[in-house]
Amino acid sequence: MPKRVAVLSDIHGVLPAREAVLAEPEVRAADRIVLTAGPQPAQVLDLLTSLGDRVAWVSGNADRELLEHRTGRRDTVPDPIAPWAAGQLRPDHLELLARLPLSLTLPVHGMGRVLFCHATPRDDEEVVLVDSRPDRWREVLGGLDADVRTVVLGHTHMPFVRLAHGRLVVNPGSVGMPYGRTGAHWALLGPGVELRTTDYDIEAAITRLARDSSYPGITEWADYFLRARATDADALAAFGPRDGRGDTV
Repeated sequence: MPKRVAVLSDIHGVLPAREAVLAEPEVRAADRIVLTAGPQPAQVLDLLTSLGDRVAWVSGNADRELLEHRTGRRDTVPDPIAPWAAGQLRPDHLELLARLPLSLTLPVHGMGRVLFCHATPRDDEEVVLVDSRPDRWREVLGGLDADVRTVVLGHTHMPFVRLAHGRLVVNPGSVGMPYGRTGAHWALLGPGVELRTTDYDIEAAITRLARDSSYPGITEWADYFLRARATDADALAAFGPRDGRGDTV
């Protein structure tokens, strides 16, 4: 049973942010690293696979979309950077993405069985938020085994910890594409929950991405997302209608 688990979610191909988090002493010392992923070009995947069996992977909607785009199962991807990112992946990357599970359950010291997923346990792009209504949480968590007392999810890029019908729900936020506050956001589990932020040199990271990436709009992309120009209020306004709150008065 792992005593400490580092959860790194929604990387979005930002290698400097990923490197900064992996350099954290608690991440280096963690028994396991769980990745609830997002679109990851080749350099990030190569870095993560080099960590070997310490890493446990969970698929995200963007991983699925990249794979579907590269294998001809879809013509369009909502994120404009995704077709470029899909083109960067080698065959071994595609094989890895094809094997990723939708969810993963691990025992964690002091927490029992913890379920990790990208969006919700039943869907990789379903939306739940810190202020989603109790009936919504009952709907998305209702099918879980009774002994799963903690659920760790990502997708909305905003960190929170809350109780939902007796289960602890943790969103570590996003390593590479934060909303509301700059830095690389992640979580440390065992025996409790700690939400962490790793600060790194954003100006240098933007310069590095502009130099090393062939994506045509990389400077503007990096400036917007690494500087967290989308606020938490912006994100909640955009995601809110997708959590079903409009279905109930």
